[in-house]
Amino acid sequence: MVRFPNSKINLGLRITAKRNDGFHDIESLFYPLPLTDAAEIIISTDPPAGESTLFECIQSGLPIPGDPQDNLCIRAWRRLYHDYPRMPPMKMYLVKAIPVGAGLGGGSSDAIATLQLLNDLLSLNIDDKQMTDYALELGSDCPFFLQNQPALASGRGEILEPFRSVLAGKLLVLVTPGIHVSTAWAFSKIQSSLPSVKVRDIVNAPLDQWKDQLINDFEGPVFEKFPVLKEIKEQFYSSGAVYAAMTGTGSAIYGIYQEGSPPDSSQFGLPHQVFLLK
Repeated sequence: MVRFPNSKINLGLRITAKRNDGFHDIESLFYPLPLTDAAEIIISTDPPAGESTLFECIQSGLPIPGDPQDNLCIRAWRRLYHDYPRMPPMKMYLVKAIPVGAGLGGGSSDAIATLQLLNDLLSLNIDDKQMTDYALELGSDCPFFLQNQPALASGRGEILEPFRSVLAGKLLVLVTPGIHVSTAWAFSKIQSSLPSVKVRDIVNAPLDQWKDQLINDFEGPVFEKFPVLKEIKEQFYSSGAVYAAMTGTGSAIYGIYQEGSPPDSSQFGLPHQVFLLK
């Protein structure tokens, strides 16, 4: 059983308050992006030799830094195994194409794909509410990937209001410079504040009015530490992008163009992809 967990971008990202639980309240428009990983789970025929072999995640493609046991896919399995301890031994094959630490939500999307694959493969019949609860335990943006449609996000990112496809028919060029930005570090550099104009109001306006209003609060500290990211954003505008921004806490930068032929993105000199959005 195979799924292709996709990525997302943030259209605007404002940090509006520091919460008592240690998290932050945000405002953003989450938008799905057709850049995907590939995930397959099969029931294993190998006899288990302890918990670590009850669920093996065999990963290829782009590397995932850190302890493999902290992988969100394994954490997703572990959470379900707590409630369904009779699950058989399984193997997961994960092919990473979504860069890690780029603000594209790839790890969260993989975790949701794991929950969904296990639910389907084993006929666990987990209802939508319980699946959402599991998702939120794994990460603040994980519930988005259950809906996987444009949504205004508030709270920690788990309060989602479906929104129209404001980028339908637009070309998006995504540059992934291979810089890993620590989410914890990025949040430590942010001072929360209430924006004068809500993200909802800005994205309801025409695209050509977004440039000076639709802001990602993390660009300030991240661009200061990694000036090349600011240069990439400036290159987007020089090449005719109507809007350009960093997504999430970085480091991926995207530029949005009106309908037509894509720009000559070879100028960036970095890995990039072009998508026609829905």
